[in-house]
Amino acid sequence: MIALSPKTLLATNRFVCEICNKGFQRDQNLQLHRRGHNLPWKLRQRSTKEVRKRVYVCPEPACVHHDPSRALGDLTGIKKHFCRKHGEKKWKCDKCSKKYAVQSDWKAHSKVCGNREYKCDCGTVFSRFFFYSLSLSLCFSLDFGFSLLRLCLVVAI
Repeated sequence: MIALSPKTLLATNRFVCEICNKGFQRDQNLQLHRRGHNLPWKLRQRSTKEVRKRVYVCPEPACVHHDPSRALGDLTGIKKHFCRKHGEKKWKCDKCSKKYAVQSDWKAHSKVCGNREYKCDCGTVFSRFFFYSLSLSLCFSLDFGFSLLRLCLVVAI
């Protein structure tokens, strides 16, 4: 089990070159960069003897992923989780003002925001077809029900 601090999870360049101060997210990338400066470098090889599953827990005590039994399986996953759930939402959609903590989430949202619109007979606009179809079927059944009620009233009179 690995417990990282919030500062470590939010860090963008944890590994820095001592020659040019260029930062890297992974030690392997720094080691490959050091080759360009003709500095000694070494990539760590994975040992086949020791196959241990690493799990990462969230540093927030109130979070469900703080519990080791609910820990996440990879470093990228815990970083994105921490940013999404506990981090500052830095990116904002220009169209709908929705905010995101992870830039890739904001980019994906920006591509589809406002592009897909489904207008139901009741006048409600949906961005997702699933909810549009639910509304449409509900409106149809309500309309059909009222039509039957009107028909029954007309026939009864």
